[in-house]
Amino acid sequence: MNSADIPLGATVHALGVTFRVWAPLARYVELQLETPPGRPVLRPMTRDEAGYWNATVEHIGAGQLYRYRIDGGFPVPDPMSRFQPQGVHGPSQVIDPADFTWTDSAWQGLPLRQWNLYELHVGTFSPRGDYRGVQERLPYLRDLGINVIELMPLADFPGRWNWGYDGVALFAPARCYGTPTELRQLIDTAHALGLAVILDVVYNHLGPDGNYLWQFATDYFSRKHQTRWGPAPNFDGPRSQAVRQFFRENALRWLGEYHFDGLRLDATDTIADATEPHILADLADAVQQQFPQRRVVLIAEDGRNLSTLVRPRAIAGFGLDAVWSDDFHNTMRRFLTGDCEGYFQHYRGTTEDLATILNEGWLFIGSDDPEDFRSLRGSSPSGLLPEQFVIYLQNHDQVGNRATGDRLHHAIAAATYRAASAVLLSTPQTPMLWMGQEWAATTPFCFFTDHHPELGRKVTEGRRREFRDFQAFRDPSQRERIP
Repeated sequence: MNSADIPLGATVHALGVTFRVWAPLARYVELQLETPPGRPVLRPMTRDEAGYWNATVEHIGAGQLYRYRIDGGFPVPDPMSRFQPQGVHGPSQVIDPADFTWTDSAWQGLPLRQWNLYELHVGTFSPRGDYRGVQERLPYLRDLGINVIELMPLADFPGRWNWGYDGVALFAPARCYGTPTELRQLIDTAHALGLAVILDVVYNHLGPDGNYLWQFATDYFSRKHQTRWGPAPNFDGPRSQAVRQFFRENALRWLGEYHFDGLRLDATDTIADATEPHILADLADAVQQQFPQRRVVLIAEDGRNLSTLVRPRAIAGFGLDAVWSDDFHNTMRRFLTGDCEGYFQHYRGTTEDLATILNEGWLFIGSDDPEDFRSLRGSSPSGLLPEQFVIYLQNHDQVGNRATGDRLHHAIAAATYRAASAVLLSTPQTPMLWMGQEWAATTPFCFFTDHHPELGRKVTEGRRREFRDFQAFRDPSQRERIP
């Protein structure tokens, strides 16, 4: 096999396991096998012309723990690890996707126009807080009328719990929710019940703790683009082709090895790429080529109201399938509660604006940008289908990013809440419920992490600082009450 054809990460085959990792500037890379405990074995790796290092070890297989040493440094996990059983700072584990026997060969997925979405966080959806906890409640979701489940990000993160947007092991399902096999069992069971499952993925940044990509190549991150969460991935700079391959492969593995029915792409408006095709279009092409017979749906979270995102590649679009439409939520929130601070100040909350959104898909369609008087916001959605707009009254952001995690029904009367829910569920757009919304959960859903104390303090300070311009939190003593 040509070295360029060898998959990245650890690949199990008849003779053993082949390891492959990109480290273009390393002088030498060693594979460190972690067994027997306390007596690691080092194996030299060979470099090809593109900067990929390879090693094949016979007579080992799934379950083997390993790390890499770069230029004699400390051992680090595989950036394409399929599992981190001891956490993101520990050794990687060889996983063989072929070990699981799927029963969903007849599953064809669901047309987007039929979707009733339900967003959930695996760790808080059930008392168990794991994949099995979700699996046990699948019949409940089916009976509710849900046919598509969206899981918040699963890429492994530091600590015992997290929203998921601090992921650093992008190919490894978070070990605190269970094993890769248990995740596959969840999806296989969902398909047997007629439920599709999609996954939220984060391709605009990596978390602040446990990110070892820097050890392998500084070119993983852009020298010219930043996000509000840290350095942006390098999609358009030197050596960016290998970085693009890394993220393409990530999407294809979630869809292929776990049978996810689609991906929700987090904050695509912060993904910087000046090349052609844009990484989002590149991703859409790769998915279509890999899964031509499957209904795989790619959804962008993007507040720019750009129809280009969901127009076909044949007419210079990015080829994604749908987009979150914040305009519905923001207009309804302003209308129902009177919220007018932060980004709500740019919405009038009128029934006329709501009618525009329900007829067009979003509110701003090339009008003056309320946040930047020098430009226009949005574009015409003409020709797009209603189901290509995902709308909601609540989601993890619109609840969890409030200061105290309060839900919409905490602020309005029950009858009003029922009426708003009827509007959501009777529109031609794709409706999405947020977990607990269907029974007006009394519990808040707050932002949470489990970082080490120093980083945790910085996150707390930064979060409270975000609310200093809100009337209710201008007094520093009030900001101290924010969880």
